[in-house]
Amino acid sequence: MTHKVLVYAEVRNGKLKSTAGEALAEARKMLGGKTENLHAVLLGEGCEQHAKTLATYGASKVYVVDTPETNTYQGEPTIQAITQIVQKNSYTVVVGAASPTGRDFFPRLSIRNKGAMLTDVVGFSLDGETVVAEIPMYLGKCAKQAVSAAPITCITLRPNVRPSEVADANAQANVEKFAVDFDRAKITSKVVEVRKGAGERPDLTEANIIISGGRAIASKDNFKILFECADVVHGSVGASRAAVDSGYAPYEMQVGQTGKTVNPGLYVACGISGSIQHLSGMRTSKCIVAINTDVDAPIFQKADFGIVADLFQAVPILTREFKKLME
Repeated sequence: MTHKVLVYAEVRNGKLKSTAGEALAEARKMLGGKTENLHAVLLGEGCEQHAKTLATYGASKVYVVDTPETNTYQGEPTIQAITQIVQKNSYTVVVGAASPTGRDFFPRLSIRNKGAMLTDVVGFSLDGETVVAEIPMYLGKCAKQAVSAAPITCITLRPNVRPSEVADANAQANVEKFAVDFDRAKITSKVVEVRKGAGERPDLTEANIIISGGRAIASKDNFKILFECADVVHGSVGASRAAVDSGYAPYEMQVGQTGKTVNPGLYVACGISGSIQHLSGMRTSKCIVAINTDVDAPIFQKADFGIVADLFQAVPILTREFKKLME
C-alpha cells in the first residue's frame, strides 16, 4: 500500500498558521522526502492566497474550499469538507496541529472515517506500511510509540516540535477547488460573533518565545512588565498555576499539567519555583532561562541559564537588552 497524506493547513484571521509548515515537513520526512502523495487543504474564503506557501513546503496539490460555511471555524463543516476530500481521493493519513482547533475536530474526523487517532505526537514515521508515532508520557519524562495499521490514520502534531522546511522555494501551487456537498441538517450551530483579545501576540502553544510569571509577580498589574518584554521580541506571556489561582492571570495563560503544553525556542520563567506540574508543560523548550531569588528553586535544575535576582529588577534589564538586539 502506498500512503497518501493530507495536511490540514490551519488559517486564522486570514493568516496561515506556522503549524502547517511543521506538519508538511514531518509528513515529507515520513514519505522519504517524496512529495507526489503529499497534499494539503485550505478552508475559508480567500484562503487560496496561501497555496503558494504550502507548495514551497512540499504540498504537490492544494485543495481549496472557499465557502462561507468554513470561513469561521466550526467543527461540523470542517469535518464534512475534509471527509469528502479524504474519501474521494483515498487518503490514508490526515495530519493537523494539536492546537485547540485540531483537538476539537480531529477525534470526530477519525470516528467519521472509521480511522485511528494518534493525538499530540512529537513525531511520526513509517515501519513498512504501519504508521508509528512518538507520544510523550508521564509529564514528558518518557515517550511511547503508538502504531496504526488502520486504513485511515488521523494525527495531530504538537506545535513547535520541529521547524518548517522549504522543499522548493520556486514551487508553483497546483490548486484544486473542491466543492463540498454540505449536509446542513448536521450543522446544528453557527458562529454569530467572534470576540478577539486586545493583543496580537502569538498563541502560547505556537509562540517561539514565552515570558512566564509565577506567584512572585504578586499582582495582575505587575504582569505588564512581562508583556512589555514579550512584545519587544514578538513573544507571548504565560503564567504558572499559582499565578492563575491567585487571580493574577487568566486560565488561558496557564502553562503546565493542567494548562497548556508549550515548546518554544526560549522560555523565560520569572518568579516560578518549578514544580513538576509546571515543568510538564514546558520542559521540552529548547532553551530555558530561570529568574528567581531562591537559589534552591527546582526550576534551576531544569534551566539552561539561571539568574538569581528579583524579577522586578531582572526583567526590565532583559527588556532593555532585547530592544538593543532588535534594533
